[in-house]
Parts: sequence; C-alpha cells; structure tokens
Amino acid sequence: MSDYVAPLKDMRFVLKELAGLDQVAKLPGCEDASAELVDQILEESGKFCATVLAPLNQSGDEQGSKWDNGRVTTPKGFIEAYKQFVDGGWNALQFPPEFGGQGLPKLVATPVMEMWKAANLSFSLCPLLTGGAIEALLLRGADALKKTYLPKMVEGTWTGTMNLTEPQAGSDLALVKAKAVPHSDERLGEHYRIHGQKIFITYGEHDLAENIVHLVLARTPDAPEGVKGISLFIVPKFLVNADGSLGQRNDVHCASIEHKLGIHASPTAVLIYGEKEGAIGYLVGQENRGLEYMFIMMNAARFAVGLEGVAISERAYQQALAYAKERVQSRDLAGGAKAVPIIRHPDVRRMLMSMKAQTEAMRALAYVVAAAMDIAHRDPDAALRVRHQAFADMMIPVVKGWSTETCIEVASTGIQVHGGMGYIEETGAAQHLRDARITTIYEGTTAIQSNDLVGRKMAREGGATAKEVIKAMHAVESELGKAQGEDMAAIRAGLAAGIKAVEDCVAWIVDTYAPDIKAVHAGSVPFLKLMGIVCGGWQMARAALAAQKKLAAKDGDASFYRAKIATARFYADHVLAQAPGLRNTVVRGAAGVMALTEDQF
Repeated sequence: MSDYVAPLKDMRFVLKELAGLDQVAKLPGCEDASAELVDQILEESGKFCATVLAPLNQSGDEQGSKWDNGRVTTPKGFIEAYKQFVDGGWNALQFPPEFGGQGLPKLVATPVMEMWKAANLSFSLCPLLTGGAIEALLLRGADALKKTYLPKMVEGTWTGTMNLTEPQAGSDLALVKAKAVPHSDERLGEHYRIHGQKIFITYGEHDLAENIVHLVLARTPDAPEGVKGISLFIVPKFLVNADGSLGQRNDVHCASIEHKLGIHASPTAVLIYGEKEGAIGYLVGQENRGLEYMFIMMNAARFAVGLEGVAISERAYQQALAYAKERVQSRDLAGGAKAVPIIRHPDVRRMLMSMKAQTEAMRALAYVVAAAMDIAHRDPDAALRVRHQAFADMMIPVVKGWSTETCIEVASTGIQVHGGMGYIEETGAAQHLRDARITTIYEGTTAIQSNDLVGRKMAREGGATAKEVIKAMHAVESELGKAQGEDMAAIRAGLAAGIKAVEDCVAWIVDTYAPDIKAVHAGSVPFLKLMGIVCGGWQMARAALAAQKKLAAKDGDASFYRAKIATARFYADHVLAQAPGLRNTVVRGAAGVMALTEDQF
C-alpha cells in the first residue's frame, strides 16, 4: 500500500477560496482560528496521520480486532496510536473549552477529520462515534451528566457509542424493544435498569480507552408504541463514582463482534444489556424524545461518514496515481519503441482524472457545508443562522449519500488502474473498495438519505432552500459568462445544463409529492446523485474562477491553479454531463420502477 500524504494544498485552497475561512474566523468564539494557526494544525495533523495512523491501515486490516470471552483486542499498534491521538489533543479540537476542548470551528476540524479517515478509516471510527455522543450530551444532557462524562469524552480517555438498532429492527427504529425500567436508591440516585440487545455497535467494546459511554435507545414501561415511545439513556461500561473515579462494571457485555467485508480493525459489537439485574442507565433529556435526540448524533455522524467518502477517494486516488507513474507497460499510442509508464495512456488518464475531479468536488462541497454549520451555530444574525442551518440540513444527506456512493466508484476505478494487481490484496487497492462499501449503508442507507432529502428537506418546505441554492448557482454561472477562455465556456455550459436539470426536478418533486409520493421516492436516489453532481460542479466552477483570478494576479502556484481549471473542465465534460440523463430518470422513471407486481419478479 502506498504512503498517505495529506493534500494540504487543495485543502488550504478550498478552506480559503471556497468555504470562507477568513469569514468563519470572524464569528464569535472563532477568533483564534487565524490562517497561521490553521496552517500549523493542518501540517501537524498531516504528519501525525502519515507517520502514525497510515502505517497501521493495512496491518490493521490484515489482523483485525479479536473477540475472546467478552473482551476485544484491537490490532497491534492501535493502543499506542490512540494514546498519541489523545495526548496530541486531536479528539478535543472542535469541542467547547469549558469541557476541555479547543473550541475551533467545524470548518477547521473537517480537513483534520478527513486526514484521519484517509490515513486509517477503521481507527477514525472510534472518535467519530465519540464526537456524536458528545454532541448529543452537549445539547440535551443534564448539567450533572455533562459534568460527569464530557471532560473525559472530550479528552478522549473515555469513548462513546451510538446504540440504535436491534436484530428485529434494522433501520426501522419503531421496532426497538430494549426496556428501561426506572429505579432509585441512595447510592445510584434516580436511574433506569436497561435490558435488551443491540447490534452493529461500532467500537462497542475495545481496549483503547478507560471507559466506554454508550448512548442507548430504549422504551420505558408506559411508553407509547412506535418511534414516539423511544427514550435515550447514557449507559457507561464502568459506573462513575462521585469523585469521578471508575467504579464497578456495569451489566453490559459484548457477546461477539461481526466478521465483515471491510473495516476489519474496527470492532462492530453485539452488546447485551441486563443479563443480571439490568444495566444502570441515566435518562438524557425527557422520556419519549430519544429519537429526536439521537438525530443530533446522527446528523454529526452522517456528515462525518460523507467525509469518509472524500477520504477513501483521496487515498485510492493517491495509490492509483503512484502506481500509474511507476508501472511501465505498452508503447505510447503516438509512437515510440519502448514501453512507457501507464499514466501516458489516454484511458488511464481518464480514470485518474475522474478520481481526482470527483474527489476535489466532494471535498469542496463538504467544506462549504461545514462552514455553513459554523455560521448556523455562531453568527449573531438570527436570520443568517436560520438560512445557513436550512442549507446545511438539506446538504448533509447529499454529502453523506453522494460522497459515499461516489467513493465506491472511485475505489473501484483505483483497482482498474492497477489492472490485475489491484485485485491482489497485498497491493492494498482492494482494501479501499472493501472499506468503502459500508459507507453507503451505516448511519442511514443512501435511500434513507434521499428520502430525507426529497421529503423533509424539499417537499415539506416547497423547495424553498433548494431554490435558494439554485439562485446561488445561477450567480456563479453568470460570473462564468464574464470569464475568458474556452475552459470557462465549457464549465459554464456544463453547469448551466446541471442547474436546469435540478430546477426541473425540484419543481416536479414539489408538485408530485402529495399526489404520488411513491413516484417521487422511486427517483429519490437518482435525484440525490444529481444534487451531488451539480452542487459539486457548482463548487468546481467557483474553484475555476478563483484559480483564474489567482493566475491573473500572478499570486501563488501557477501550475496548481492551471490544474484546478483543467480539473473543473474535466468535471464539466465528464461528470456534469450526466445531469440531463439523471433528470429524465427522476421525472420519468417511476413508471418502470413500480410496473411489475411482486409475483412478476
């Protein structure tokens, strides 16, 4: 497997030219996020990921985590790497200073998280789940719970999990059966006894941290049926004494870990609660509002999984590029007696450009959404907060769904660049595809993301936020019309066709949702892909305009800026070109989807 080198030049370009780092740094609480500090953070993170996390990626995949009588052992080197991760303060980057965090913007944490995921996806899943649990406690936890759990979780010496589904439930959380019975005693105070089984719990048991803090969905005795009867509980692996020290082992145990296609180093646990008297848990917020609270974790996790799509694509691209430059095979089509590196062959170039262009588009969109989340949380202007929250809410399912679907394609293309050697595990290219395959499934399948997009995020509000985005895209198209050169004209043509496709689909979804909801949902995944492609093209067009201005001003690395324009042109010609076809699939495709009876399949 090739080395990982963080793409710092592109990250900095996106942060400054597209996501508006300078503006985010002016928000209340973000004043310390100067360009100099951010550069230092990115440099140090890049070094840590290259020298500590990346070398464990392939060996961790080969060894995997191991279960033995309820205990889970992570692969060799993971304990030491996690200690360095915690000691370096990486887990605390974006969390509030009052609980030991560094309080940096989401926009600054985003490229750092991308690096973790690209260097070692399995390792990165542990802090991902801890971060989601922290977010839920910050927003809905009682002060006593925050005081007890957050400092250690922010530090990273305790980790967190999300316990949602059960064997009979899958993604339908209305079927959750875990029980939470209220109790009270002098030593433990008001608490609940939790009984049930949870599956697919990432890092539900491991040897990296002193304690594991589980956030668990369960039903109280008088809870109504369905999703309205689910509550959220905090259930630590070890109970916490009044002085903050760890006490007795709680009644929660790991029955097994799953044997998976990929992410072998990440233990995916089956957890049993209450084999004896019941696991001791504490209510988060109010009874019967657990699913609402869990969605706080889910939104953070969905954005983070979208970043996994960016990260895996980057890692697969770097490996394919290195191989294409060193692998010598076949003569140059234009002539010559000797075999040449395969990067000189047109179709290999096409594959590499496809990987590069889509990765850069996904990165740009994700960082822009991260900036919107910062504005939504911190800007003093209430109207601006509402507008940016609506944008982020609409785009998170796109970032999650499109980026993960695309990363499977990019990782597969990476194998194709390697030829037969890509199919051999020792090369390392196959691991990227195996690891990528889960990303479209966990934290909500692509269809769950697309159903959310067309329903809650679009039809419910009459497409208002989507129309604002379309308006912003039209402004970029207009700016492209004033720019000089054939490349800019081609980018404009591709973006214009993409915008028209999105406009048509938004209007159709809004008009059709009430009278024929199944028709809309039949095309929801193609629509999500369309939104990703066109919104990615919007960001690539902005990047091309910014690069052209830098070239005109003779400001910076001219080769990088010329490559940015060329990559945006490729994206317009090869990726945005798919938009009209996707539009037709969305608007006309439902009849074919629903045509057969069940017996005809």
